[in-house]
Amino acid sequence: MRTWRVLLVVLVTVVAVVAVLWLAQRRLIYFPDRAAPAAPPDVREVALETADGLRLSAWLLPPTGADRGYAVLMTPGNAGNRAGRIVLARSLAAAGLTVLVVDYRGYGGNPGGPTEEGLALDARAGLAYLSAAGFVPGRVVYFGESLGAAVATGLAAEHPPAGLVLRSPFVDLAAAGQVHYPFLPVRLLLRDRFAVAETIARVRVPTVVIYGSADATVPPDQSRAVADRAAGPVTVVVIDGADHNDAELFHGPRITSAVTDLLHRLG
Repeated sequence: MRTWRVLLVVLVTVVAVVAVLWLAQRRLIYFPDRAAPAAPPDVREVALETADGLRLSAWLLPPTGADRGYAVLMTPGNAGNRAGRIVLARSLAAAGLTVLVVDYRGYGGNPGGPTEEGLALDARAGLAYLSAAGFVPGRVVYFGESLGAAVATGLAAEHPPAGLVLRSPFVDLAAAGQVHYPFLPVRLLLRDRFAVAETIARVRVPTVVIYGSADATVPPDQSRAVADRAAGPVTVVVIDGADHNDAELFHGPRITSAVTDLLHRLG
């Protein structure tokens, strides 16, 4: 009898833990800074209209170097807000690019809460804004960072850009989550999938995959696997010794160079 009671307690505990994880899982995926950042003087705050009726704030930076006639649509990672991407955005603008930094629903003072479907809608709204500003898809490069690499890849499969730059992409969210929660059935529990490697197999545009060799958040072998699955021509850039949020990988000069080198190849 005692054995059955112990087993029952264990079973109830496991079910309770799984239930909590199922209900609260997005709090373990998305870490938004919900505060609305003030736009610096060199930044234009713009509004993106999503297909499900949200109005999102984003930042637009015009080129400060010789205008190349290209725009970069930046889809950030899962933490912070657009203010944390301003250094890279300014570097890209100085390289002659128009830069739109998307802030997702639930981030940076925006309404709503993040989900995989919602982030896809937010990225589409960013592309629609650039299209209305005169940038056809053949003059837009998508730049996705970490989780944003999944968002950018999904958008590229739907609306092929001139080129795609993925910084620290994972194979899929379950593979990334299993690294940090090896004791949980992550693949069974996840509602948001972000299947990057599967999706990029349908993307034929020139692609750059950037990762740090010491990335402890997204293991380098996952980023390499994404590069291996790409259907189009791929360039791989490895930042030796860089971890996931190190400055060199976050907004260092080699990140900007990876984008401008891609543009040179596009002609």
